[in-house]
Amino acid sequence: MFWIIVFWIAAISVITLFGSWYARKYDRPDALIGLYVAFVLISNITAYKIAAFDFGFVTFFATAATLVFSVTFLMTDIVNEKFGRKETQKMILIAFVTQIAVAFFIWLAISLEPAPFWPDQEIFAKIMGFAPRAMLAGWIAFLISENVDAYIFSWFKKKTHGRHLWMRNAFSSIPAMALDTLVFVTIAFYGVQPLLPLITGVLVIKWLVGIVDIPFMYFNRGIMYGRKRSVTARRFYFEY
Repeated sequence: MFWIIVFWIAAISVITLFGSWYARKYDRPDALIGLYVAFVLISNITAYKIAAFDFGFVTFFATAATLVFSVTFLMTDIVNEKFGRKETQKMILIAFVTQIAVAFFIWLAISLEPAPFWPDQEIFAKIMGFAPRAMLAGWIAFLISENVDAYIFSWFKKKTHGRHLWMRNAFSSIPAMALDTLVFVTIAFYGVQPLLPLITGVLVIKWLVGIVDIPFMYFNRGIMYGRKRSVTARRFYFEY
């Protein structure tokens, strides 16, 4: 099961390469923003299922959204690397507003009177409906953790003068993921679900995603700059 999970993480992360190719071809973050918003919205919808991640010797419990949402931290780092912190924070704002819009549209769809011959209103409402508490928890955790990741990544890049990509990728994502987990799980599940197993499980899965995504950060930067990298950028790229 461990290697299956790693494969899932890699498969999800591969999608980011299209965004980097687009950024290189058009020098715009449009595709990365689109993918980022899609990942965030998918995470919102799938966050209410608690899944078992069996590693063979130990089983962790985390939301089904964990694998997808964790890759958003890679995407913020990709945009930050190419376009800077301000552009990254614009992307975060777009995703946040989109979450609010989607929640409203889903609420509207649930509220509409179902046709008399359509028997699946309760199922639709149960699957698509957002629990207000969990929704609020997700929005708060999202704004805090994604902006923290953007700030730390930018700070590390300045301190290291653009070198040691793995360092700013890992040391921005890991604390941001921990913060996101603590805020979301505590607000969403306090008094409803056991917090410690969920926090532990979500953190383990997120940090595993963070580790697997380090090579993908290099792949994405390689695609974004390609042969157009300057001599300085090329030197930085090969410095660990």
